[in-house]
Amino acid sequence: MRHLYLRHATRTGKVLVCIIATEAKLPHEAEIVQRAAQQFSEIDSIVLNVNAQNTNVILGKKERVLLGSGRLQDNLCGVPVSLSTSSFYQVNTLGAEQLYGVAKSFASPTPSDLLLDLYCGAGTIGLSMAQQAGQLVGVEIVPSAIESAKKAAKQMGLAGRARFLCADAGTAAQQLAAEGLHPTLAVLDPPRKGCDDATLQAVLQMAPARIVMVSCNAATAARDAKILTANGYELQRLQPVDMFPRTKHVECVVLLQRETL
Repeated sequence: MRHLYLRHATRTGKVLVCIIATEAKLPHEAEIVQRAAQQFSEIDSIVLNVNAQNTNVILGKKERVLLGSGRLQDNLCGVPVSLSTSSFYQVNTLGAEQLYGVAKSFASPTPSDLLLDLYCGAGTIGLSMAQQAGQLVGVEIVPSAIESAKKAAKQMGLAGRARFLCADAGTAAQQLAAEGLHPTLAVLDPPRKGCDDATLQAVLQMAPARIVMVSCNAATAARDAKILTANGYELQRLQPVDMFPRTKHVECVVLLQRETL
């Protein structure tokens, strides 16, 4: 065994156990699963992930469900979430609800808005705003996350107003811009490296009236905001959110509005 990691659902208390090993079969596998399930009633699923590569990457590409469905159900900001071992999910659920609440407040979605949610993950931010917005288009590169987003939209009765694309954010944004998509509101929630240039240029081409950026790296958020403000946007609001107390890390939410001539 190389690693062991747990995913915990705050709302239900259930746990998904992921065992990362170099082999596709564990010694005494059935006994391990049986004893774990008997001793810890909160375990809902156990997954064996196989990674035999000599790398610092934790998860491998192949896995096998040993117990349960292999997915963990939770609820965030009123959005049902179904998590696989590889789905991105904020580790501080209550803090994430505060963070996404600030993003929604900044966005102020209305029924006339076409909302574009780039780097959407399992769709939580966009879907938390979709009840108030007219249409939602979400983009995420992880297939399992897109499936979770589609499932959540259906459960919320939003399938007819929500569309999710499995693609790189920059590539999808360029494609949508070429199709003539004109979102009035865009949400950007990039990884620590920030938005790539293709994404920013495509967003500028689509020219949404409002852009809300959620970032875990203030430095790259400042860099990306500088590019947007140099191309017709004005920074309206900025709010840090302490997602990881007693650490140096902080999330921030930025509202930019397109300048009118």
